[in-house]
Amino acid sequence: MKIKYELIHEEKHTKARRGMIHTNYGTVQTPMFMPVGTLATVKTLSPEEVKEVGSGVILSNTYHLWLRPGEDIVSKAGGLHRFMNYDGPILTDSGGFQVFSLAKNKKKDIEEEGVHFKSHLDGKRLFLTPEKSIEIQNKLDSDIAMSFDECPPASASYEYLKNSVERTLRWAKRGKEAHKNENQSLFGIVQGGAYEDLRKYSAIETVKMDFDGYSIGGVANDHESKEDMYKAIDYSIPYLPTDKPRYLMGIGEPIDIIEGVIRGVDMFDCVLPTRIARHGNAFTRYGKINIKNAKYKEDFTPIEEKCDCYACKHYTKAYIRHLITSNETFGARLLSIHNIRFLIKLTEELREAIENDNILEYRKDFIEKYTKNEKK
Repeated sequence: MKIKYELIHEEKHTKARRGMIHTNYGTVQTPMFMPVGTLATVKTLSPEEVKEVGSGVILSNTYHLWLRPGEDIVSKAGGLHRFMNYDGPILTDSGGFQVFSLAKNKKKDIEEEGVHFKSHLDGKRLFLTPEKSIEIQNKLDSDIAMSFDECPPASASYEYLKNSVERTLRWAKRGKEAHKNENQSLFGIVQGGAYEDLRKYSAIETVKMDFDGYSIGGVANDHESKEDMYKAIDYSIPYLPTDKPRYLMGIGEPIDIIEGVIRGVDMFDCVLPTRIARHGNAFTRYGKINIKNAKYKEDFTPIEEKCDCYACKHYTKAYIRHLITSNETFGARLLSIHNIRFLIKLTEELREAIENDNILEYRKDFIEKYTKNEKK
């Protein structure tokens, strides 16, 4: 079956909303943070551990799985769920972002048919089209597939962005026509930079195609400013239907998630929690900390006292610091578990704040604590 969004409550003072998404692999709660498992694995975590931190939907990536092991191998295994042994919903990125950000030497030729580029692995010449992206995702058999879009940098001119939006709309139409997996939902993507007229036009035209959900793209491509990110959301949300999920792509900073929820976003994803973990960083209520700092050498307290994650229940900062400074992968595992749980717990608290109609108070209190050390 296709996914179905159910609206439970709209917060009185903002556009924030509480809902549920019904899928073939159970019902998941929104707002939600979705851990990223690019190559059919959330880095350093087992599927059981991902479930343990409270995950609903997780992500895998079309571009990476196309290159290795190949969509046909995943299909022969019975699809992504069976291949990676994850019994929750899975969303696949279209590969568009990776084509525009990872392509070897950044050289790519965009034409109406698709994009020519070089593999980031071996420099092999590749060609990805909207139809090919959808065909790969059909074979991966994720619950949610994404339309193939162009991901222009924030520095692109208005004229370029205007043409890019038109191309993304044409590609979305072609991808929808190519979509053959009846059990897989397909999301459209709204582009347009920080320009109100382009976002409005992109949203209205994308919604006309009647996708199963809608994403706001182009906010994590090229060091966009926070102001431009929030504008992109504000300019898109009013034109998206209330009975379908809304997804802000590639965002994982806690304050950005809160701001996105207040503006009406339901779904978020980002590699940030596992990426910063590998460098020894952890989210806390009082901002990020670097566990490699010498002051944690004899700190025998958890990363965060009130955190309910496996890492905080069983291990201390001193031990995790020892692991990280010794290049032991268990340290990155523990920090990844904590960081993902932190963002999922954040969305759980946001759901409660929405139900209690006090999300603005929650934001004020969170930001006050989270930025406390920055102000010193």
